[in-house]
Amino acid sequence: MIRNFEELVGVAEDKSTRKARELALNLAIEGIKAADPHVAIERHVKVVGELLVFNERYEVDLSRVNDVYVIGMGKAVGAMAESLEAMLDDKITEGIIIVPKGTANRYKLEKIRACEGGHPIPNEGSLKCAERLLSLAESAGEEDLVICLLSGGGSALASLPVDDVSLEDLMRTTELLLRSGAEIKEVNTVRKHISRIKGGWLAKAVYPARLFSLIISDVVGDDVSSIASGPTAPDKSTFKDAKQILEKYEIWHEVPSSVRRWIELGVRGDVNETPKPDDVVFEKVHNIIIASNRVSLQSMAELGRSLGLNVLILTSYLEGEAREVGKVISSILREVYEHDIPVKKPAAIIAGGETTVTVKGHGKGGRNQELALSVARMIKGLKGVALLSMGSDGLDGITDAAGAIVDGNTISEASRLGLDPERYLADNDSYTFFKKVGGSLIFTGSTGTNVNDFVVGVVLG
Repeated sequence: MIRNFEELVGVAEDKSTRKARELALNLAIEGIKAADPHVAIERHVKVVGELLVFNERYEVDLSRVNDVYVIGMGKAVGAMAESLEAMLDDKITEGIIIVPKGTANRYKLEKIRACEGGHPIPNEGSLKCAERLLSLAESAGEEDLVICLLSGGGSALASLPVDDVSLEDLMRTTELLLRSGAEIKEVNTVRKHISRIKGGWLAKAVYPARLFSLIISDVVGDDVSSIASGPTAPDKSTFKDAKQILEKYEIWHEVPSSVRRWIELGVRGDVNETPKPDDVVFEKVHNIIIASNRVSLQSMAELGRSLGLNVLILTSYLEGEAREVGKVISSILREVYEHDIPVKKPAAIIAGGETTVTVKGHGKGGRNQELALSVARMIKGLKGVALLSMGSDGLDGITDAAGAIVDGNTISEASRLGLDPERYLADNDSYTFFKKVGGSLIFTGSTGTNVNDFVVGVVLG
């Protein structure tokens, strides 16, 4: 799962640090396994005779359903679709899912077509695939069942802007938002208000068919209205909120004029708002979380305890500027190292969520690598300490790395090579820094799932 596992363990300067690195990596692997889409589907969906049972709570009598359609979008929906198709077999009438470019051939599907879109910036495939998906959704009738599969990445992969906004303008807006340091919920608020599919519009298209959405959450707090920009969830945000976000990050006058015009029309009430919680369509919609960061953290904690570690799950709501969050995490690691507070050594501090990076430099990196570099500066010289930060989807920013792992010797090695970590941090160039230092960048390739980021600190002393 971690392609360069042996290299990442082997660079340690001493036995204790080697063990800390090994434990951190294994805990992260456990987190990814716990979010496996196949496992999640099999845990939450059962077929009992003619009954299709969701979450051991909702039952659908398939003998009374005309057609079953499967739609979906996100990094994890390919594997979800595989399990669902194997379970329902010939009961599925038709389906279409949107997956990242270059991954469609990985999945063995017959009834469900895999279509490829762009991520993190939408592309032409995102548009064409979304059009096909929306068309299928609109074809569902009152006696039909629609199962929607959603996971992180769906916002970019299924991009269908309103008629007045071009794909290029949507791409530019997305790029500006991602570089601004806006939180993912804020990014999605803007996306919803220039989309024909997000913010509950997909649920509107499916109505009056019955709709079940099975969701792997990549959003802090598991807010279904934010995951993949909430295509099947009611939206409480408004056009006014979208405008305020663009103004807050000082990009209102940088986004394309078509986007500004459309949002202004919405603020004035000249175009329809996104579907709200009191809309009748949501009486036939069930949104079900089947995997999340919190579930993964709990599984990681169980493994850590079985390996003799005192484990503290710090939070699954980790947010904020990556380098600043790194300072907080490193202060906790030092407190454990020096004073056995808030847990005694040997310890594992585990957290999850999604930090942000306000890009001010011209380098290459990602939020996890930047967090790790921030921590590396603060734990310099500590033996038996390691910190890992990685994206559960195997991707960090626009790099080919999932994240990075550092220890008390990382900065010393950089100094030996004549590298100044402060300069690389200031230039948002953590990837280049770790590439030169060696033994830090984590490579997994696409993991097939996405439940935010994992931060694992191990303190052995």
